[in-house]
Amino acid sequence: MASAAVRLDGAAAEVALGEAQAVLALVQDADRRGRLADLVAAVQEGELGEDDAQALEEIIELGLSTGRIRGVYGPEGEQAALKTYRKLPRGKELSESTRDVTGALGALEGKTLEHVKVQAAGPGAYLLSIGVEGLELAVRLDRSGARLHSVGV
Repeated sequence: MASAAVRLDGAAAEVALGEAQAVLALVQDADRRGRLADLVAAVQEGELGEDDAQALEEIIELGLSTGRIRGVYGPEGEQAALKTYRKLPRGKELSESTRDVTGALGALEGKTLEHVKVQAAGPGAYLLSIGVEGLELAVRLDRSGARLHSVGV
């Protein structure tokens, strides 16, 4: 199923264009350069197709995770990049995963908290366990998002 086009303007377009051009200036692989040149053109037009959205997604993920976007464009640029990222496929997936977990955690509301524990589950991955009134809920947090890991008695 094809995804809808992503529209960019204002600060979102400025950050996307700047980051795409910065990466393009460093990349030597001809195929990758072509893909980035297409992305630059699409950002300048203000609308990204599926391939361009995927390319931008990779660039924004890198820029956000390294702190480059905040360092170059400031907090406003970072917020614009985050807003754009949430429109892209992986950003949408992350948002959906957090909504699902929030729904599960909502079932604990009003119950007496017995324990909370955070464990390292691997590099960049954590398991948050919450015990309430004899029930335990575990949430896995990693680069893929937040997922309900287990529910137990």
